[in-house]
Amino acid sequence: MGDRIRFFLTRISERLWVKPLAVCVLSIAGVFFAKMADNTEIGQSVPEITRDSVETLLKVITSSMLVIATFTVASMVSAYNSASNTATPRSFPLVISDDVSQNALSTFIGAFIFGIVALIAFQNGYYDKAGRFALFVLTLMVLTIVIITFVRWVDRIARLGRLGTIIDKVEAATTAAILRRRCAPSLGGAPVTPDQNEGQAIYGESIGYVQRIDIPALQKYAEEIQIRITVVALPGTFAAPGRALAYVSSGPDASSAVEMGRIARTFLIGDDRTFDDDPRFGLVVLSEIASRALSPAVNDPGTAIDIIGTFVRLFSLWNIPIKADDIKACACDRVQVYELSLQDMFDDAFSAISRDGAGMIEVVARLQKAFGSLVFSGDATMRDVAMHHARLTLARAEKKMEFPEDFERVQKLFRNINTIQ
Repeated sequence: MGDRIRFFLTRISERLWVKPLAVCVLSIAGVFFAKMADNTEIGQSVPEITRDSVETLLKVITSSMLVIATFTVASMVSAYNSASNTATPRSFPLVISDDVSQNALSTFIGAFIFGIVALIAFQNGYYDKAGRFALFVLTLMVLTIVIITFVRWVDRIARLGRLGTIIDKVEAATTAAILRRRCAPSLGGAPVTPDQNEGQAIYGESIGYVQRIDIPALQKYAEEIQIRITVVALPGTFAAPGRALAYVSSGPDASSAVEMGRIARTFLIGDDRTFDDDPRFGLVVLSEIASRALSPAVNDPGTAIDIIGTFVRLFSLWNIPIKADDIKACACDRVQVYELSLQDMFDDAFSAISRDGAGMIEVVARLQKAFGSLVFSGDATMRDVAMHHARLTLARAEKKMEFPEDFERVQKLFRNINTIQ
């Protein structure tokens, strides 16, 4: 249930209209909440607030907030375009879900709605003495919130579309996905055993990327009819006709025929990949940013070097010890799920950079140093995969580098990795 709520809230955060709508409703409620002060006895002790002072404040909010909100939207759209053009369009969901920008837009629109509704109610004699005082105090609070939000937002919008900020956001999302997968390598199911038979294939009707799998729902159905389900389409897999999502093996205790549609519906398939349960997608997005930086049109090897360092941090997370309390127990023993392949993750991260930067000594040297770090800090599997990619990088550099001394430097770095191993 917790994963389902988290996934739902993440999708909500990617919708730019949700927070402004909620704040607008809250603003309208605040206008009528101020009226409740007239039903209390505080009117005898609060100071008299003139009609002109309240009306002036409300007119200031009404006349200025719509302009600021329009300016905010224009600035955010400019930042979104910059993110797509300088980094990669796949980073757009992370940029649009920026809390500070969404809160700023929500505050400005909410303040405008508050000013309009409160001004109409005030000019029609809706408030008495206590209500006017409550509305005056509430208006001052709204102005204070607007000023603080605007100052924070100006600092944030200056950085929102910058390449470094986008890389940090992608790294944070990938880190969260890796740590969740470390705690639940099989997504809460059981690991696939070597002697597992595939069984009856389950195909989906939708075409797109697997975004989420409802493992508890699969477990519930498997217990109902006494079957075992092997999930082969992990989050991030492209689902298409002829590609199985799962396999069902029915034992002698199976109570009824398998409802293929019910199993297929537990796979949420969308048009795009998401970062939540798909660590490989974060690696792909970072690799795309590095490849764009290495293109002749951009020629920015420094960004690629920065992302190589990011990959070292991310893959180091794969080997950090996980507390026993953080590891999710296998509660769904009738659902078997394949674990992520470290080889596939390395391919997603390093193949494009190794290919596009093969002729640049600064990039190749940093790649070899990164592989050396991972060979030193990783387990046996990571050492083998890192050495494999170090050899591939050396082979690509041999074909692309024209200056012999540059290639000799790369060879020396590769020999150092062998020494570490």
